[in-house]
Amino acid sequence: MVLVAGATLLGACAVNPVTGKRELSLISESQEIQMGKEGAQSVVNTIGLYPDSSLQAYVDRLGQSMASASERPQLPWSFAVVNDATVNAFALPGGSIFVTRGILTYFNSEAELMSVLGHEIGHVTAKHSVSQISKAQIAQLGLGVGMVLTPNLDVVHQVAGSGLQVLFLKFGRDDEAQSDELGFRYMVEAGYDPREATDMFEMLGRLSGGGRLPEWQSTHPDPDNRAAKSAERAAAMTVDPSTLRVGRDDYLRHIDGVVFGANPREGYFDGDRFHHPDLRFRMSFPAGWKLHNLSQAVIGLSSTEDAVLQLRIVQAATPRVAADSFFAQAGVRQESLSSLPINGLSADTRYFTISTQRGVINGLVAHVAHDGNIYQLLGYGGVAAFSRERTALSDAIESFEPETDATVLDVEPARIELVRLPRRMTMTEFHRRYPSSISVEQVALINGVETVDTLASGLLVKRVTGGP
Repeated sequence: MVLVAGATLLGACAVNPVTGKRELSLISESQEIQMGKEGAQSVVNTIGLYPDSSLQAYVDRLGQSMASASERPQLPWSFAVVNDATVNAFALPGGSIFVTRGILTYFNSEAELMSVLGHEIGHVTAKHSVSQISKAQIAQLGLGVGMVLTPNLDVVHQVAGSGLQVLFLKFGRDDEAQSDELGFRYMVEAGYDPREATDMFEMLGRLSGGGRLPEWQSTHPDPDNRAAKSAERAAAMTVDPSTLRVGRDDYLRHIDGVVFGANPREGYFDGDRFHHPDLRFRMSFPAGWKLHNLSQAVIGLSSTEDAVLQLRIVQAATPRVAADSFFAQAGVRQESLSSLPINGLSADTRYFTISTQRGVINGLVAHVAHDGNIYQLLGYGGVAAFSRERTALSDAIESFEPETDATVLDVEPARIELVRLPRRMTMTEFHRRYPSSISVEQVALINGVETVDTLASGLLVKRVTGGP
């Protein structure tokens, strides 16, 4: 078997289009493309695209201009903005590349954006995902190559969809360094000033934030000073930087009005209470639980992560029809039933038991009708965990009710707003004269400056207005 497997592996080598060297590849290009398409569809379904067709077309046009001149122009490249506040970007096998709206609000030029797009293109052209997946397959064969570094998806990510697993791949030091070098070359060949990449790396080093996706630092390990390395590459280049494009004002105009930070219209937590202005409901989760607002579900995990409470919309005509469909699943056994309303809303509430290979799961599921939707509120855990959390889960489910607070119903997201400076002023003075709904330190960060820096007359400067 070892000889057969070894012969198979020898026949599974392919030429890397970037290095020109033969390397192990158990995945064909058609499989790579198909895998990427499936992953991209999962991204669209679970995270969603930012609803701005002009911005989407702009990012795609810039990305296509670089990808078409890369070592793999034949791939079905696509570039899109996902509707997530996190500062990140990621590449899927086969050429599907995404940037978050969050990262766009921190860039200050086309060149900064191109540096990140070039980096992600480099992961695809160098077939980093293909290499990782191939190594993982070898590890599963038990040939002693070792386990690839792929984080285990927790229950939150499993709910989001198994198609997102490829999104959470982590690349090693060599892959990241190679992608940095490729991104540098791609952006210079596209006519952009690579010195802007140094500013981008410095910004990422200063930044921390939150969203549905991992932060840049989580998916792009930074073992060395990448900003310094970027500066070294720029200093050594032979191209006259004055001939290269930065594209500051053009870029800023494209992100004028983009939502900054989490969009409260899509639901938000105020402590343990979850509000959803658009869907006009609220509910309280158990105190001290880990809470996640995904695009398709709201999820709470107990502090010990052995009990779960999930809220989502299901397709059904009535709560009872939805409940009957839930209990029609193989292995789900009903323990008790209640048809009492929840806070005046038509509801169907039942306890259940499921026997699995890993043990028995006990749970409580309620289906509630509200404002034209059927909501499924599902709480469950192992026998001991559910027994411990049963009252907390029941209380949380029974807290589901219509939202009536006008301040919640009328809340609007914060957005980027541009100001053309009438004269020179410091960032601190700018913040006093053109106040933002975020701190002066954050305003300085999104503009790529320090609070003590002086801004030139006529400069376009970002501020953030609105928000809860």
